[in-house]
Amino acid sequence: MKVRVKFAKYDNMRFIGHLDVMRFFQKALRRAGIDVAYSTGFSPHQIMSFASPLGVGMCSYGEYMDIELRSAEGKSDEICRRLNEACVPGIEVISVKALPETAGNAMASVAAAGYTAHFKDSASDFHFLEGFMNDFLAQDSIIVTKETKKGTSQMDIRPGIYECKVTPEGILAFTVDASSGGNIKPALLLGALWKFAGMQQEPPLLGIQLTRTEIYTNTGTQEQPVFVSLEEVGEDF
Repeated sequence: MKVRVKFAKYDNMRFIGHLDVMRFFQKALRRAGIDVAYSTGFSPHQIMSFASPLGVGMCSYGEYMDIELRSAEGKSDEICRRLNEACVPGIEVISVKALPETAGNAMASVAAAGYTAHFKDSASDFHFLEGFMNDFLAQDSIIVTKETKKGTSQMDIRPGIYECKVTPEGILAFTVDASSGGNIKPALLLGALWKFAGMQQEPPLLGIQLTRTEIYTNTGTQEQPVFVSLEEVGEDF
């Protein structure tokens, strides 16, 4: 059985890197007594894959891990409870869903991701961007400079901005392309917004808390995308 685990990562655990999160769940699965399947060969390892690595320092309430079970002892809510008992503060398993045989793995399914950003200083908010938002999104193209392993390159991020708004609470909420071919990092969008608003300095990223709220797959077409969360692909068992 292929199973998709949705989990949250917050508080001090947001400073733990992706590889350490992988190693943590390998141990948590054993502690929880989950009958996870192992690969064959000279050095067998648990069969698991993660949807998309989360940047260090970023919180998330929409992380995903796919695992393969040899057998399912208990219902999905029972497995969820056992995993949470094996977790530490800052890592919380939200749901466990069985995947249909036709479902792709979590990493290959990623099409978009939702984020929020708020200032760590409660006296500041993003209301100052409201007057610029409509004109910002009305642009045909938004060219940014993206850092790559080979240097820098120019990238048009406008096609990959699916939603961007300031909430009544002054929080910036946005949904952007998170696929392997057009991944838009939150810092790129923030930098473009800052520049469009006429700010002389770069956005104060150290003073902004970024949170990934959800990861989506596209059940529509590239021209007319229909985004559903990776959690909705599976079902309880």
